[in-house]
Amino acid sequence: MDDEEYARWMASARATLNSAVKDLDGGEYSWACFKAHQAAEKALKALLWGLGNPVYGHSLKRLYEEVERLVGDEERVREDCLRLDKYYTATRYPDVWHAGVPEEYFSEGEACEGVERAERVIGWVEEKWRLLKKEGV
Repeated sequence: MDDEEYARWMASARATLNSAVKDLDGGEYSWACFKAHQAAEKALKALLWGLGNPVYGHSLKRLYEEVERLVGDEERVREDCLRLDKYYTATRYPDVWHAGVPEEYFSEGEACEGVERAERVIGWVEEKWRLLKKEGV
């Protein structure tokens, strides 16, 4: 287990989550949603890199499937990843929408939900890491 690599990715996941919360508080809902996705992505990658199984890409579904293969399933976290995946592109690119800009299409409720889901993914990853370290994997 690579504690240093895990810690590096998790520090970035936490910093990104903090930035999402600031965007939420500032009314930047599309960016809060995007950063919630990024925070969850970095957390999943922290676990994968820490276990010596780095995976590239941005699909939370795919990253979660790799984590699941290594450490087991958690249905609620799988659902969080599927929901957060929808915030990767639509939050940033105007050409996803027929008219307007992404900033017009995301609500405070979606941003709150995104942040909560990212927090849950991060907490689950941290718990998995603690258990794996305890087991001496």
